Amino acid sequence: MTVADSSRVLPKVLAFDVFGTVVDWRSCVARDSADALARIGRPDVDPAHFADIWRMQYLSTMRDYAASGRAFVTLDVLHREMLDAALRGIGIDPAGLDADLLAEWTRAWHRLDPWPDVVAGLMRLKARVPLVTLSNGGIAMMLAMARRGGLPWDAILGADVSGHYKPDPRAYLETARLLDIAPGDLCLVAAHHSDLAAARACGMMTAYVDRPREYGGQPAPDAAARQDWNWNCRDFGDLADRLGC
Repeated sequence: MTVADSSRVLPKVLAFDVFGTVVDWRSCVARDSADALARIGRPDVDPAHFADIWRMQYLSTMRDYAASGRAFVTLDVLHREMLDAALRGIGIDPAGLDADLLAEWTRAWHRLDPWPDVVAGLMRLKARVPLVTLSNGGIAMMLAMARRGGLPWDAILGADVSGHYKPDPRAYLETARLLDIAPGDLCLVAAHHSDLAAARACGMMTAYVDRPREYGGQPAPDAAARQDWNWNCRDFGDLADRLGC
């Protein structure tokens, strides 16, 4: 067991990114996409590759959202738009597909399973520090995943609550305000360097958790944003060790 670093002030609350950090989106979206692609007559498309295409739409959408001036919509709405774009990318017009099939396919993002270390690690962390989500996912989506995977959140926060999507600074600062703590007392736990960099710019503490299988073993698209975070961990158990839980 790693001994906690007593020289560091520990956070009052841990806020978790969810997609990729807590749950394995790629395997789960590929699982649902395999069935859906077969139903639309495209079993030749690699479902894991399709999941990657869909996720890349997400990353670009989040980068552009704050600058767009668009009124807030839930991530379910955006996920459906991204699915349509991904389908067009493989030569399929979504307008010709069954609406119920597309709606259920979009909800694949509600059916994501946690990484193997997550539940035990969260239970250890929860014994000492409150745990909240700081995700771009909606409340209904986060609740579905929590019930499915046994995720012991103390509160579900994020875009539905703040009205802003990460990496907009307001997403991080509003979370701290709602928790009635200073940003410096809140620690973002994430597997994404760009998310952590945005949180640090808002004055938050940062904990990086490595998820080398998030992109199927391929390099993360934000690897160049790496910094010396407050904590660098192998998994949630390692984070619990470092925080003395």
